[in-house]
Parts: sequence; structure tokens; C-alpha cells
Amino acid sequence: MEAREKIVIVGGGFAGLQLAKTLNNRSKKVIIIDKVNHHMFQPLFYQVACGRIEPSNISFPFRKIFQRSRNVQYRMTEVQRILPEQNKIITEDAEFTYDKLVIATGCKTNFFGNDKMERLAFGMKNTQEAIAIRNHVLLTFEKLIIERKRSDDGNWNIVIVGSGPTGVELAGAFSEMKREILPRDYPHMNFDHLNIILVSSTEAPLSNMSTESQRMSEKYLQELGVDFMSGERVTDYDGDRVFLASGKEIPANNVIWAAGVTGNVIEGLKEEQVLRNRYVVDRFNRVKGTGNIFAVGDIAYMETPRYPQGHPQVANVAINQGRNLAKNMIRNSETEWKPYEYEDRGSMATIGKHRAVVDLPKFKFQGFFAWYFWMFLHLMLILSVRNKLAVFFNWMWSYVNKDSSLRLIILPNKKNTTEQ
Repeated sequence: MEAREKIVIVGGGFAGLQLAKTLNNRSKKVIIIDKVNHHMFQPLFYQVACGRIEPSNISFPFRKIFQRSRNVQYRMTEVQRILPEQNKIITEDAEFTYDKLVIATGCKTNFFGNDKMERLAFGMKNTQEAIAIRNHVLLTFEKLIIERKRSDDGNWNIVIVGSGPTGVELAGAFSEMKREILPRDYPHMNFDHLNIILVSSTEAPLSNMSTESQRMSEKYLQELGVDFMSGERVTDYDGDRVFLASGKEIPANNVIWAAGVTGNVIEGLKEEQVLRNRYVVDRFNRVKGTGNIFAVGDIAYMETPRYPQGHPQVANVAINQGRNLAKNMIRNSETEWKPYEYEDRGSMATIGKHRAVVDLPKFKFQGFFAWYFWMFLHLMLILSVRNKLAVFFNWMWSYVNKDSSLRLIILPNKKNTTEQ
């Protein structure tokens, strides 16, 4: 009996998971390797950070997803190095061989070499970081209610750096939290002092969207009371003050960095196979200069006539690259393989209740209907029916009651290891 081809997928984000699901119960041996045991629905991390939904509602254990699979396995460990000459990868716990290797490691927050910013500000690229933001912001108010004084202006400023979808969605959510929720939780505090500040290096928010969407999103931010600082670049942060290129300073103990991402590159491949922290791939997602190593999703850099500077690092690209590569791997011969072509299906962002902007290929719309469209699409993309219902219930409860009950502060348990 001929041995099944062994495909190792490093990373279980949108691209890696779609690849594995398309190969599920096929005549391949598939191993997913990820340092966490679950797939995360990243577009809704900001709602976890603001206490609107629970992390478990948008997190899906790999072992549960592939519980009935006959050919997909999962291993929880972190890949440290690729040995392409030996068809082997080294992880912190073991070594794995492969016939084909697919790198789907995605991205992490890009602090642009600012070590202090990386150490002191919050990114939001995984579940742990979203929970950390929620904890830190809520702990700030618990601290203030005990102090009963405005001893530190930084406690009253939430600074969000970056005005892409993540930045504007966070700003909108925190502004609604300030108006609708925090005054109920802390009735003896004056939240007029709380400022939501969105720092943008561009003149308008959502710079990759249409002019109409940029204009409306800025209008929505103003309606919500967000202080939008356009054309400003953050140069440093010391834990107490944010320093801007213009010379301005913002006191802030709550700083969230949403200003860019960079690829999670694994050691082992050659320098010329990596460009701007993404693996250079051909139209079939094969890494340049290799025969059996592939990269999909945010970590892949593929030049095409339509996208000469590579594809945007968005979920739609990742999902469809994963699916296309899996279908190619199922085909009998590589001569039958089909090149990947990205069809832009549009982009969207929500900026608070009844405020959203949607850019579709043939038309654009904003406001009330766009908000419902955003909710429906994200609800449909969530994996399981149970999780769809849980998120829908939380959204509807928040819609009717203007509140949620998910503002839990969950901190690591500090054990006393001192011998008595």
C-alpha cells in the first residue's frame, strides 16, 4: 500500500485552517502545528477587548474542529527552525518530517523597532492580548474609584495608535462603553474626563477605503466624541506619556498599538526567499527556490499583474489562498494546478452602533444598513452554530439593553512559591 503524502501546516489561522479543512478526509496525512490550541476569529478581537463578547465565542479548539477527521492531526508546539534540505522542522518539543510544508504563520503587531513601545503598549493580534487590554482598562477604573481623585491624567486617556479598521472599531467601541456602560458600573465617577484618542499618521481614517467611507467614518468618530488626531506620528512612549513627531505629548497609561503588522517568519530559509518579512511565493504559493515548501495568507508575498506589490493582508486573501492550494494538492498532477487570483470582495468597518462603512466592488454604502450588513457577514463567518448563537445573543442583549455582563477581570494566579 502506497504511503500517504504527509503535509505539515504551520499555523492555524484563516489560511492554515482553510487548507486543513479542504484537505480533511482526503488521501493525505495532515498535521497542524500551532503554539496555541485554537483558531481565533481575529476580526472580533476588539469586542473581546471592550467586554462585548467572551473569548470562547470566537475561539475554536483544533481538536474539536477535527474531532471526526480521519487524516488531520494537531500538535501544540512552536516551530523554531526549518531544515529544507532534510524536509524537517524543529520545534521546541520535537522534530517533524514532511513531504510538503505549508507556512501559514500569519502576522504579529509591528512596533517598527521601538522596544519601549513593544514592552509598554498593547498589541491586539491574539486572544491573550485582547484579554490583557480588557483587564488593564477595567483595572484602571477600579484603581480610580479607590483613589477618588484625578491624580494621574494618564488614567483618563485611552490612546489608540493607527486608524485602520482595528483602530476605528476600537475607538468606537470604547466611546460607546464610556457613554453607555461605565457610568452604570461606576455611578460616582465623572466620565467626562475620559478621552478616547485616535492617533493617525494619515489625514483621514481608513485610508485604504473609499473617500466616502473615510469621510463618513471621521464623521462617526466625531459624533461619538473620539478625539481624532490626523497627520500625527508616534515617536515614543515611556509608559506615562505618548510622544508625537509634532512635539505634542499625550499623558496615557492605556495605549493600544494598531498601526501595523509584520510577518511571523521562521528561521531556516534563505534571505532572498523573504521580502519585507513575507515569504516570496509564485502563483501557486510555492516559496521561491523550493519544490515542496509553500506559504499562504498574510505571510505570503505574491506579485501578480493586479497586485504588483503583493496582496493585502486580509482574511479573504488568506482563506482563498488556503483553499486554492488545498485543491491543487488534491489534483493528480501539478500540471493540473491552478494559479491563485485574488478577487477583491470589498472591505468594511464598524464605528459604533448603527454606524458602519462598506465598500463593495460595484457600490458603497454607510450608516444603519451597513452596520447590519457588517453584523450579518461576521456572524456568518464564525465557525460553529453554537458560537453564532452565543455572539448573536450577546449582540442583541447589548443592542436592547445598551449593556453587557462580560466585563470580567481575569488575572493569572500568583502562587507563593516561598518555602515556609
